[in-house]
Amino acid sequence: MTVRFGVIGTGAIGREHIRRVEQRLSGGKVVAVTDISLDAARRCIDALQLDARLCESEDEVLQDPSVDAVIITSWGPAHEGSVLKAVAAGKYVFVEKPLATTVDGCLRIVEAEARTGRRLVQVGFMRRYDAGYVALKREIESGRYGAPLMVRCVHRNAFVDERYTTDMAVLDTLIHELDVTRWLLGDDYASVQVLYPKVTRHAHAGLQDPQIFNLVTQSGVVITAEVFVNCQYGYDIQCEVVCEDGVVSLAAPQAVDIRHAGLHARPVMQDWKFRFVDAYDAELQDFIDHVGRGAEPAGPSSFDGYIATMVGEACVFAQGKGEWVTISHQEFSRIGRL
Repeated sequence: MTVRFGVIGTGAIGREHIRRVEQRLSGGKVVAVTDISLDAARRCIDALQLDARLCESEDEVLQDPSVDAVIITSWGPAHEGSVLKAVAAGKYVFVEKPLATTVDGCLRIVEAEARTGRRLVQVGFMRRYDAGYVALKREIESGRYGAPLMVRCVHRNAFVDERYTTDMAVLDTLIHELDVTRWLLGDDYASVQVLYPKVTRHAHAGLQDPQIFNLVTQSGVVITAEVFVNCQYGYDIQCEVVCEDGVVSLAAPQAVDIRHAGLHARPVMQDWKFRFVDAYDAELQDFIDHVGRGAEPAGPSSFDGYIATMVGEACVFAQGKGEWVTISHQEFSRIGRL
C-alpha cells in the first residue's frame, strides 16, 4: 500500500525528507504538513508543489485517519511531545535525532511504545544505512579478523558558527558516532573520558575545539573519537576498527582522483548532506517498505534513541569533569530491548 505521511516540521531536513518521499523514493506520499510557523509550512507546500493539506497543528495531523505515519523533523526539544502523541494515536513514527533531549523524555517514549505491544518508532540515525558502514559491519561480523580491540573515529567539519557550543560537540556531532559504533560492535559503553587538545585559533570564544572522547565498552574495546568542527578543509568522517588479526577501515567516499601540476590529490567533501545523501534515502525507504506491508519498522529503535541520549549525557558530564565517568546501565533490565 502507499504510506500516507503527515510531516511535523518544515525546516531544512523536513523539506529534504518531503522531497525524498515525493520525488526519489517509492511507496509513500505526503498528505498533511504542519509547522510551528504556518507560513513556513505554507511556503514548503507551495515550493514543492505538494498535493497536501496545510494543518494548523500537530494534533490535527495526528487525529487525521488518512495519515498512516508521521515524519517528525521539528526542533529537538519538541520531539518528545510529538512522538508521545503519535504513539498514543497509533501512528508509525519516523523521528530525526534526538528521540528526545533528555534521558527521562526518551524513557517515557520507550515505555509508551512498549505499552502498545508493537514497534512504531524509528529514529533517524542514517549512518546505519550508509554503504561504507554496512560493509564495515559485515567485515567485523565475519570473524575473519578476530575480535575488535580498538576503534578510532574522526568527525570533522570545515567550520561552525557562533551558535555552536562545546556541549553540541556531543549532542549534535558525536551522537552519530555513539550510535553507529555501538551498532558496529554490538557492545554497550561502560565509561567515558574527555580530553581537550590545544584550542584551534579558528574556534570562537568559549568553544573548546577540538575535543577527544575516550570510551570503553563493556567488553573492553577502547574507542577514541575526535570531534574537530573548525578543521577548515572540509567534511571528513573516518572510522578504523583494529582487530586481533587485521584492521578494517571505512573507505573514503567516491571522488575524482586528480593528478595536476605536480600534485596527486582527491577533493574532500564540503557538506554532510552530500556525504550521506544515499543513506538518508535508504533509511526512509526502509521505513516506507516495512510500514507499507504492515510490518514494524526495522531501523534504529526508540531504545537505540534512549541509549544515544543517555550516553550523550554522560559525555557532556565528562566534559566538565576531567576524569573518567561511569555510564550507568541501571535501566537496561527494566525496559528491555524493543
